[in-house]
Amino acid sequence: MSSKIVTISREYGSGGKYIGELVAKKLGIPFYDKEIMEKIAEETGFVNEFIERLAEYAPSKSIFAYAFVGRNSLGESMEDYIQNVQRKIILDLAEKGPCVIVGRSADYILRDRADVLNVFIHGGEEEKKKRICSLRGVSEAEAVKLMRDIDKKRSVNYKYYTGQTWGNIKNYILSLNSTEIGVENCAEIIAQVYKL
Repeated sequence: MSSKIVTISREYGSGGKYIGELVAKKLGIPFYDKEIMEKIAEETGFVNEFIERLAEYAPSKSIFAYAFVGRNSLGESMEDYIQNVQRKIILDLAEKGPCVIVGRSADYILRDRADVLNVFIHGGEEEKKKRICSLRGVSEAEAVKLMRDIDKKRSVNYKYYTGQTWGNIKNYILSLNSTEIGVENCAEIIAQVYKL
């Protein structure tokens, strides 16, 4: 297969970002996550917190919310504008060379390329909850709420901008359970498949 780009979609708390960092390190290629938001901020002049809210997460947990957002004279919402800038940046990064891109519908944006390894990372609820509590310093109840809210918003955003179902195994070459396999082993599997 000889991949050039790795995209990692992930459930919140599954360790997908960390796995992506490990993969990039193992392969000696650039890693992009928050760096994409910084590039969007440079291009648009918007602050990172605003971009983060609009670039990957839906404004609400319902796809119908998109029908009620404000639009400019061209019919483009702020969300659409940010998505278009994000899409351009991801396409540019892929053209520059091998890299790992986490989230941001990169699997869909790069769907016409033959050199992309699309991965979905998921995990068990208890393990994800523990990871979120540890990293975010929140209670178990707050961790569960974050997991559900963020994954739901990612799902709605993905559906709205791609017409696809987020987490559908048919959209990915690999789907790995970080709880069962372990984050280090997930990274090793991805790196090995990348080299095929």
